[in-house]
Amino acid sequence: MTVAKAPDEVWGLVGGFGGLDAWMPGIESCTVEGDLRTLSLTGMEIVEQLRGRDEAARRITYGIVKAPVPVEHHEATITVTPEGDGSRVTWDVEVRPDELLGIFVSTYEGALQAVKERLGS
Repeated sequence: MTVAKAPDEVWGLVGGFGGLDAWMPGIESCTVEGDLRTLSLTGMEIVEQLRGRDEAARRITYGIVKAPVPVEHHEATITVTPEGDGSRVTWDVEVRPDELLGIFVSTYEGALQAVKERLGS
């Protein structure tokens, strides 16, 4: 998704491991302890682990380690790169079982739209 804001401004919103409850739809609370973050949403709790964060590349990777549904594997990466006068934000995800992919893609597309709206672009 293209956002009409500078990459550093977009990264300032999406690049932190905490604070998702301030901009991601459906997240009621987000707490971080070490490399784990706990997300509360609609009566569920999801625990994710930070797998890597590269400030210079504006890239953060994390994976689900505990969820109310059986997730065999989950790894997601958010990357912010310059594009024209703005930024391109990508949110890539690998998930198993494959049947869960649609849920994650839909969730992340909604979150990217929320980023765009939050930044007023």
